[in-house]
Amino acid sequence: MEEPKKENKHLDHYYEDSEIDTYFSNNKVKIPVTEKSGFNFRKLWAFTGPGFLMSIAYLDPGNIESDLQSGTVGNYRLLWVLFGATVLGFIMQSLATKLGVVTGLHLAEMCHRQYKRIPRLILWVMVEIAVIGSDMQEVIGTAIAIYLLSNKIVPLWAGCLITIIDTFTFLFLDKYGLRKLEMFFGLLITVMGITFGYEYVVSGPNSMDVVKGLFIPMCKDCDSKQAVGVIGAVIMPHNLYLHSALVKSRDIDRKNPERLKEANMYYYIESAIALICSLIINIFVVSVFAFGLFQKTNGDIVSIIEYNNNHLGNISLLT
Repeated sequence: MEEPKKENKHLDHYYEDSEIDTYFSNNKVKIPVTEKSGFNFRKLWAFTGPGFLMSIAYLDPGNIESDLQSGTVGNYRLLWVLFGATVLGFIMQSLATKLGVVTGLHLAEMCHRQYKRIPRLILWVMVEIAVIGSDMQEVIGTAIAIYLLSNKIVPLWAGCLITIIDTFTFLFLDKYGLRKLEMFFGLLITVMGITFGYEYVVSGPNSMDVVKGLFIPMCKDCDSKQAVGVIGAVIMPHNLYLHSALVKSRDIDRKNPERLKEANMYYYIESAIALICSLIINIFVVSVFAFGLFQKTNGDIVSIIEYNNNHLGNISLLT
């Protein structure tokens, strides 16, 4: 005989108001029903997606540039900062998912309900400035990357236009289904993992130095500003708004405490897996540039590139 559902009267007003028509109202992913309780891979797969969409923010051009600078300037000494920032990011993302799962409201909706008009407007302006500041470096960084990869054929202004166009392309992708969008971004993360992992294996940095950098807090002769930059690149406030909204894409019975507990558990697992993947990729980037560029001047790098081009057939300067 099926057990009666337990009601949570304390949150009933949230459940009722969150039933209004929203972005995910007609596109929610169904959660499979199983007879046995406990962990189930089918349910984990159903909940998998929001964490990987969120983890893209941990692998954006700002993070890669921060990793490059961290390895070039600080060698392996700032890897523990990256590790700690990712752990802190996981804690904050978990709180964001819990808010979305339990209340059925994302962080922006909750702020709108709980704050008065003036604090609400100030918060909105601050977040908009943060998003604009983040997007500016993404657009400019991508334009510079296209300029370099095209051997200066594509000018910076054209690179900015290409970046704007591909941004709108990604926005329209979800019209083909949320799961397809999640899989596409999962594919992008996989490509990043393979390519940066290949660079790590080819360059061959000292594994013990990498491990020490990860687990032994040290900052001797390192730039404290660079450490702050690592934290700022990893933890971004607008990502909390995103994650708290993405978890609403799953069809969860929020009036049943058991279903809420189950959803939170699977989201914690999925977020942990996604952030572990992003952490590994970031470690690859820091380690490769620490091995190849630490304590090297611009003249040293130019000499290495010229030697590789003339004698070794364009082998990477990091090998």
